[in-house]
Amino acid sequence: MDHGNMHDMPPPSTPSMMNNGSMNGGGGHHKMMMMHMTFFWGKNTEVLFSGWPGTSSGMYALCIIFVFFLAVITEWLAHSPLLRGTTGDSANVASGFVQTAVYTLRTGLAYLVMLAVMSFNAGVFLAAIAGHAIGFMLFGSRAFKKPSGDQKTNDPLVSGHNFQK
Repeated sequence: MDHGNMHDMPPPSTPSMMNNGSMNGGGGHHKMMMMHMTFFWGKNTEVLFSGWPGTSSGMYALCIIFVFFLAVITEWLAHSPLLRGTTGDSANVASGFVQTAVYTLRTGLAYLVMLAVMSFNAGVFLAAIAGHAIGFMLFGSRAFKKPSGDQKTNDPLVSGHNFQK
């Protein structure tokens, strides 16, 4: 590797540059916020949008709830009959467009959850994990699904039959 050209790189940020947001040390209009690269606890964070949720405990709680429900909705869409094409005539072009729209919405929401987690706030991370877990339990697992006729007689976990003696 050639490290001889490292003198051409700009210098690292100094505290004065981060305080006023300008490279020349003058009075910049925007303050640069340091982005965390490791997980941290605390309500003073930015998630998804500049300045949101800010420093308010109430807004941080709203942020946590928002991320939780984003993850739940993502799981709901992932296990939706609309996405799997099991509602009616799946060979229909209109149902193909509906399937594509639901898939696109689910993917966009999943990316929003991912970007929220990239704030490296541990509370946001736990809210996303909890949202995905609750969403999967409600919509993807067999815990809350009614068994069909075949599962009722063949699956000992669902039907309650114990085949061991």
